Amino acid sequence: MKQYMADISLPGLFTQGFVSLIPSQRATVNRLLQEGTIRCYSLSMDRSNLWVVLLAESRDDAEELLATFPIMDHCTYVLKELMFHDMAAHELPRISLN
Repeated sequence: MKQYMADISLPGLFTQGFVSLIPSQRATVNRLLQEGTIRCYSLSMDRSNLWVVLLAESRDDAEELLATFPIMDHCTYVLKELMFHDMAAHELPRISLN
């Protein structure tokens, strides 16, 4: 699997139609995060951009995945293949038997 970074530009004005898509967008993203297809999903503080790191066999597959996002008809994006994407590992807290 290859890793891709999608830099998604959100619309300048969030219409009611766009806002109504956010719950289904979150559900789609949450499912893909649980499946491991999306590695990370970030929103800029000014809500102008989303950054998504995803796994796909090819650029075409990555674009097909992005097309499943409910908000994509309102957005533009730039897709780049990554050499690597490092993340800090999450650890469970240590348990004390005392």
